[in-house]
Amino acid sequence: MRRRGFSTLPHQKEEMIFMSTIRRNEELCWRYWRIFHPFRCHLNGWFSWKRTGLCSSWLAVLDPQKRVLIPAWFQKGSLPSPSPSLPLILVGPGTGCAPFRGFVEERALQSRSGSTAPILFFFGCRNEENDFLYRDFWLFHSQKGGVLSEEKGGGFFAAFSRDQQQKVYVQHKMREQSFKIWNLLTEGAAVYVAGSANKMPSDVLLAFEEIVSKEGGVPKEAAVRWLRALEKAGKYHVEAWS
Repeated sequence: MRRRGFSTLPHQKEEMIFMSTIRRNEELCWRYWRIFHPFRCHLNGWFSWKRTGLCSSWLAVLDPQKRVLIPAWFQKGSLPSPSPSLPLILVGPGTGCAPFRGFVEERALQSRSGSTAPILFFFGCRNEENDFLYRDFWLFHSQKGGVLSEEKGGGFFAAFSRDQQQKVYVQHKMREQSFKIWNLLTEGAAVYVAGSANKMPSDVLLAFEEIVSKEGGVPKEAAVRWLRALEKAGKYHVEAWS
């Protein structure tokens, strides 16, 4: 059995990391899970009868009335926590929304004692009915006066890829909101992308390139250079896992 490390995302200064096992090429590997609350533990995932995971299957049959000891490690996050004055563009489909729940919750607390910059959040999943993670949380903060509300200059946009004949992903929702995205970018916004390491990060980057080119009125090559400069300035962050 070998260890496989996944870097953590910051919300709290120290985070709890759960370690579970996954199969990879008939070999058992360690996998780290991110926890973003000092007192509560949230594990994002699904249980399926067609395919079961080693750790998730074990968790599913635990008796909630019995005490179970689970080994945990503490490790500092690898991404910078945004300041309250920094506008944010968050893209977190699926379980990629986990760190941004912490970002939004923290900014909501900060807004009680002072002004905060707006947040645009793009979430995506297969079906609204089945896997809309933290639905009530996002909708609550999208209401009037919330940190994700249009009144505050932000917005929450969800893409449900399988709820219609033509698939809709986060990058499609981003293109629909290109003007808002460009406005925040010109105000100095930072971009955070989290989720699957397959095609999502490259598809999202392509959408950003098209938005910068379209709204900024520059050629595609100039848009690519603009985003590279944003990354070098520490304002384009990607946390992806397989």
